[in-house]
Amino acid sequence: MGELRNVTGGCHCGLVRFEATLDLGSAIACNCSICLKKGLLFVFVPEERFALRAGQEDLTDYQFGRKTIHHAFCSTCGVETFAAGTAPDGTAMVGINVRCIDDVDLAAIEFKPFDGRSL
Repeated sequence: MGELRNVTGGCHCGLVRFEATLDLGSAIACNCSICLKKGLLFVFVPEERFALRAGQEDLTDYQFGRKTIHHAFCSTCGVETFAAGTAPDGTAMVGINVRCIDDVDLAAIEFKPFDGRSL
C-alpha cells in the first residue's frame, strides 16, 4: 500500500460532502455499463476510513444487475460521489469517485483496468 492521505470531496452542487483516508497512487477504471456511461473512476477504502459529512438526505440510491453495490448520487445535481458494498471477504467498503475528490490531480494516478462487464 502507498501513502495514506486525508481528502475531502463532494458533488457538483456541494450538498453532498465527504472525507476519507486513502491511497491515491492508483484507482480502478471499470468497464461495467454504469462506470463507462458515467466516467466513474474508483478508489476503494474500508467503510471506517470514509465519513459522509453532509448530504445524507440529498442522496438517492441506485442498484442494478446483482444489486450488490449501492450507487449513491446527489438528487439535485446527479453526481455519484461514492458507492458502497462489500469486498469478496465481506469487509464493508466504499468506492469513492476519484473525480469528486477536491483538487485531485488525475494525471498523477495510475488507473488499473477492471473487467466489471464480465461479472
